[in-house]
Amino acid sequence: MKKLYFDHLVVGAYTYTLAVGNHGLAFVSSNHVDAYGLHHYFSNVQILHDPTKTKAYKQALNALLTGTATSFSLPIEFNGTPFQIAVWKALLTIPYGQTTTYSELARKINRPRAIRAVANAVGRNPNQIVVPCHRVLRKDGTIGGYHGGIPLKRQLLALEARVRAC
Repeated sequence: MKKLYFDHLVVGAYTYTLAVGNHGLAFVSSNHVDAYGLHHYFSNVQILHDPTKTKAYKQALNALLTGTATSFSLPIEFNGTPFQIAVWKALLTIPYGQTTTYSELARKINRPRAIRAVANAVGRNPNQIVVPCHRVLRKDGTIGGYHGGIPLKRQLLALEARVRAC
């Protein structure tokens, strides 16, 4: 049975949950999730609390959230459909401090008519912040939705703009 190791990280007003699998970071959420809640995202896995397995990932996530790093260099484990994984990998190409739109992202994966499917895949991104779904805006430039909440999306975009300006 596959194992996931989870822990929590508190930064500002948010308690982040992260889970690490055998091949890298498998899950990050700003919504405090316990082991039971992780089973909603992952079936047929054993979920264990192990701060030693997650330590490096917590440090790297903290660096992103505090603006002391602009990239995440540790391995990421993608668990999704081939289409979702293509979208999530495309998210990784959005430069720090910049944004794109759902339609631009659809074009980037050579599926220009799949805008709604791309938006759905972005919304199902299990690695919030590290796979930067917060950098995707509506075509009109407005914020749109974010499973971490609109205030966090604004906060992340503002942090990246400040760090990039320095």
